[in-house]
Amino acid sequence: MRFPRLLLCLGVWALCGSAKPTERKERVVREAPLSAREHDDAQSFDYDHDAFLGADEAKSFDQLTPEESKERLGKIVGKIDEDGDGFVTVEELKAWIKFAQKRWIYEDVERQWKGHDLNEDGLVSWEEYKNATYGYIL
Repeated sequence: MRFPRLLLCLGVWALCGSAKPTERKERVVREAPLSAREHDDAQSFDYDHDAFLGADEAKSFDQLTPEESKERLGKIVGKIDEDGDGFVTVEELKAWIKFAQKRWIYEDVERQWKGHDLNEDGLVSWEEYKNATYGYIL
């Protein structure tokens, strides 16, 4: 009778000893990073391009020649310079980066919505959501 109890205790002890503690979650919500790329200006400026232009626009800029890139960047700077004084302030740059991030979010939401609104009526029913998310299994 003692042997099974001893064996049970050793088993429980081994399980408790090898258990992994749950990961600690932060109470503070952090903003999403500006880019998924590593931020290292010594290696490349990809992080800055993603943050400044948005991921999709940065990809199209990578395909341009340096002259075309400068021309398009000049047009963008005109949009960033809200007061039209010929200079971009820190506040204007921050506002532009937030705009680029929000534009990407809205475009992604639109894409997701189209993927779930299977009958294209502008509404997502529970059936459409289940089918788009889990397939026709449920």
